[in-house]
Amino acid sequence: MSHAADTIVLVTSNAQRRDITRDRIMKAAADLLRDHGPAAVTTRRVAQEAGLQPPAIYRFFQDKDDLLDAVAEHVFTEHVERKQTTAPTDDPVEDLRAGWNTQIGFGLANPHVFGLLLGPARARTTPAQAKGVLILAERVRRIAAAGRLRVSEERAVNLIHSAGIGTVHTLLTLPPGRSDPHLSDAAFDAVARAILTDEPAVPTKDPAAVVAAFRSLLPELPTLSKAEAALLDEWLQR
Repeated sequence: MSHAADTIVLVTSNAQRRDITRDRIMKAAADLLRDHGPAAVTTRRVAQEAGLQPPAIYRFFQDKDDLLDAVAEHVFTEHVERKQTTAPTDDPVEDLRAGWNTQIGFGLANPHVFGLLLGPARARTTPAQAKGVLILAERVRRIAAAGRLRVSEERAVNLIHSAGIGTVHTLLTLPPGRSDPHLSDAAFDAVARAILTDEPAVPTKDPAAVVAAFRSLLPELPTLSKAEAALLDEWLQR
């Protein structure tokens, strides 16, 4: 084997060992975060659970906060990837409801991850969150294409996203004994009434829904240039 080939094998082996070590750290930290909260995710405790020496953690993360952010993003990324594998049905509204229930369920089952990534106090956009919003936007687009959306896709996505975060935050902060098991369904129904029509729209009944449906089809109109499609979309929004 040539020297160059030996070097490639060595680099690959080192990279694989590094990935394995990082995976061990992430799994240990995720378990601690899920079971005991952010306070338990110390570099010493994570190293102990992962079977490593504490200095090994600093080869991957600057400090505890950096590790916490990475772990929360890792757990949320796995959740989003599972959502992507869910096949759509013939009913886009029911698919939206299913996605809502999945998101609320994740937040309630992972309160520490929710607090780090989606809680109002620390909310910020991460790659996994951005991907999650894209999944939501696609579900909203299917509803618009079916003529069931009475507001713009942008407004619908923002309403659903903000209502979902608020619902999880409220349920997590309700005092013991005051839990409301029907709050999530009521919140979804309220949002649905604000953004959906009762049946596919016709121009004489709900022009706004027709506009929303037409906007969803703009990317599929091959005769329009990008500039023309953008201009038409601007007119439709007005």
